[in-house]
Amino acid sequence: MSGPSLAAWLRAQDETRLAALLRARPDLATPSPGDTSVLATRAGIRASIARACEDLDSFTLTVLEALLLAGADLGPRPLTEVSALLGKGVPVRAAKAAVELLRSRALAWGPDAALCVPPAATEAVTLFPAGLGRPDPQLDEVDLPALLDRLDEGERKLLETLASGQPTGRTKDAGVVVPLERARNPVQKLLARGLLLRRDAETVELPRQVGLALRGDRAFRAVEVTEPRLDTGGYPLSTVDSTAAGAAMELGRQVEALIGFWSEEPPPVLRSGGLGVRELRRLAKEIEVEERRAGLLAELVVGAGLVGDSEGNEPEWVPTTLADTWLVGTPEHRWATLAQTWLDLPRLPGLYGRRDEKDRPLGVLSEELRRPVAPRERRRVLDLLADLPPGATVKDVRQLAAVLAWRAPRRGGRLRDDLVEWTVGEGTALGVIALDALAGPGRTLLTEGPIAAAKAMAEALPAPVDHVLVQADLTVVAPGPLEADLAADIALVADVESAGGATVYRVTEATARRALDAGRSAADLHELFRSRSRTPVPQSLTYLIDDVARRHGRLRGGAAGSFLRCDDPVLVAEVLASAAAERLDLRRIAPTVLVSPMSLAEVLDGLRAAGFAPAAEGPDGQVLDLRPAGRRITARTRHNRRPMLPGGPSEDQLLAVIAQMKAGDAAAATPRGATISPTDSATTLALLRAAAEAGRSVWLGFVDNHGVASQRVVNPVSVAGGMLEGFDQAHGALRRFPVHRITSVAVVEDV
Repeated sequence: MSGPSLAAWLRAQDETRLAALLRARPDLATPSPGDTSVLATRAGIRASIARACEDLDSFTLTVLEALLLAGADLGPRPLTEVSALLGKGVPVRAAKAAVELLRSRALAWGPDAALCVPPAATEAVTLFPAGLGRPDPQLDEVDLPALLDRLDEGERKLLETLASGQPTGRTKDAGVVVPLERARNPVQKLLARGLLLRRDAETVELPRQVGLALRGDRAFRAVEVTEPRLDTGGYPLSTVDSTAAGAAMELGRQVEALIGFWSEEPPPVLRSGGLGVRELRRLAKEIEVEERRAGLLAELVVGAGLVGDSEGNEPEWVPTTLADTWLVGTPEHRWATLAQTWLDLPRLPGLYGRRDEKDRPLGVLSEELRRPVAPRERRRVLDLLADLPPGATVKDVRQLAAVLAWRAPRRGGRLRDDLVEWTVGEGTALGVIALDALAGPGRTLLTEGPIAAAKAMAEALPAPVDHVLVQADLTVVAPGPLEADLAADIALVADVESAGGATVYRVTEATARRALDAGRSAADLHELFRSRSRTPVPQSLTYLIDDVARRHGRLRGGAAGSFLRCDDPVLVAEVLASAAAERLDLRRIAPTVLVSPMSLAEVLDGLRAAGFAPAAEGPDGQVLDLRPAGRRITARTRHNRRPMLPGGPSEDQLLAVIAQMKAGDAAAATPRGATISPTDSATTLALLRAAAEAGRSVWLGFVDNHGVASQRVVNPVSVAGGMLEGFDQAHGALRRFPVHRITSVAVVEDV
């Protein structure tokens, strides 16, 4: 039985089906095909077929393999034969639905009684459909069950191994086929019996008939008609969102600590790019996180443009000016920036620590972690979670990998399962996922973008509090996120000791002196704790502040190079007698004044290291804050970091492509009018005018300004001044054609 060609079948399809095909396989429309024959040729190319199969689910791919197994790549085959190969447990309606999906992608065509697939599908999908080898005509009349029963244990085991896996194997015994009586091992015996086929000097293949016999005449060992079910649980959505909000707050605190650390001590950029292992460990220790999480944070801040390569003679990873904008943002907007960066990040931070093909470890921020498909695969995992009801959790992450493997088994490669685990882990760290469920702000991020997601996170975050709880052990407990001004004041006078739902700060002599160095007075600090603490301020904290303040600023410094002044000559003498005086090159110019050629910052740091408590002062005598603000580099213009997801052509573009193909088909058809020679210009003009008056289409041969010849169908509107003006069906627009460039013309007769 012979069936229609793919081109003929495509010509018979309406615009809706053709548009659906081009939407599913956008590569077929680029560049725009001149006619349906070109479209059919492209649809049958191995590379295009392989791309079209990437989004097919496991069952549809199985049906395609069954079509190949039935020989639909060689000639039409009925659906009943395909259903028989799939097995009795597969519903016919499921097979029909899969075939219809294959038709919609031009991977199969024809009626159910005569289905065809492109010949190149064998190479694009699999050389061995259902894991079966090629048939051997010599075995068609052989009683295989009886022959298999006579095999010894070694021969039987070898055949079963090939039948359960790849039907080919490599062996040195494939070199020469010897008679059965001279055979010394299972391979030689099976070759002699004809139950194995020799493909080359080192390769043998199990014939299809033998494989089917060993499987009990079942072509497919197992056919998964539907995707695996997820074992789900659930939490109230409010619980999931509050957990996500806690993760978002912790993320913001850690990124803020990273920016502060790298502002003061930017790590070097490796010669090969990336961040060194030692620097990553320093960062992890400094901000008190695990090494792998530190790597994720580093990837995020660089991806968001908050940190960049200084690109100097000795390049370093330095915070950019965008970091300052991020630092003053609200918690929800800071989170949304980082979450969107992660969603679109064309890199796989989870690869850190693995080794490349040369057994070299892959480093954080290195080029080896770049994977352009990462955003697409990340979204696949999140979309699967988004399909679940709000608050629904997945009890086993491996089930997510199993579902995604069924939905698109040809995607993900060897990292497919790892990608699922990494996405869930990283999403949890960012507060996009919580308790193995997609959080509300994360769901909003996927569907509506970062601005709406920031609003959703603002609702999930606990309301800022305007008070703290001061404890007798000099700790200050923040029972929730602090208001911005209070958070800044507490961060100046105390260091974070532990973070979480409630943040614990600790006040020490060093932190109290830091606040005094920044210009705060002892009265300011007393008022801060008196007005903002819901618990009584312990005497130990009051004594600590007063003691530090009493010693602070007694010694004053200014720029001379630098100078020191003190109302107490005894203290001036004590400074001069210290070892630091010689290092700082201090000398007395008055009983209460010392000067140094070194900068004021160096002098103050040196004296503090020696146990003194000097303060810097300005021309008005007020205390100055000389703490370095941290290094910054100019933020570079960031290109659009949206993932390279296939958007496909618009509906209007699809219709234009289809119109061009239809016009190309009409132009390629043998015209029924007489072709006019270009030298017969008068007759050409007369024919064009007559077509314009009668509203008839003409078939033109035309050469453009670049000397490119083409054929097209045109509806003439007017002919004047040596110019044809008409509607070009291929481009869907009114165009002008110089008559002297028309090489041939004929009237397109109605069929």
